[in-house]
Amino acid sequence: MPVARTAAARHPARRLLAAVPSLLALGTLLVEPSPAAVHKDDTFITAETSGILNIEGAECFTDPTYSVTADDEIVLYRACREGAANQSYGFLSADEGPYDRAVLADFAWRGCERGFRHYWTSREKSGLDFYPVLPTGETWADGDRDIMCVVYDPDGELKESQLPTA
Repeated sequence: MPVARTAAARHPARRLLAAVPSLLALGTLLVEPSPAAVHKDDTFITAETSGILNIEGAECFTDPTYSVTADDEIVLYRACREGAANQSYGFLSADEGPYDRAVLADFAWRGCERGFRHYWTSREKSGLDFYPVLPTGETWADGDRDIMCVVYDPDGELKESQLPTA
């Protein structure tokens, strides 16, 4: 006795067309969405983030990533011409006194903004943004009074040094 065949089985083209919605749905799972703009603030990296104290003025570096070897989040130096997530553009020194994170953050944002406006005028014109790297209570207790000012591109990686040439 012959087996009844569905319309899709009798017509191979219909089988293919029937599979298209499933393939399209699978494709949306495999394609990574466009990255949204990133906003970094004064908690993104701190003086306790491994590797940050090795970064000097005008140097580029990665965002924090977990290192199995270090068993910690670390940042790494990266030559600006190779592309990087961040670039140091200045340092501020905070006054001695008791550690007050709110006061320190306010001082850091105002100071780093002055440096940012000096180099790039505005976020709108440059397409760049900035954030400060603050001492923590623990590093403050060890005598750390330095604040690093960092520039980054919210829409992606820096392709070269962002500091204007003289």
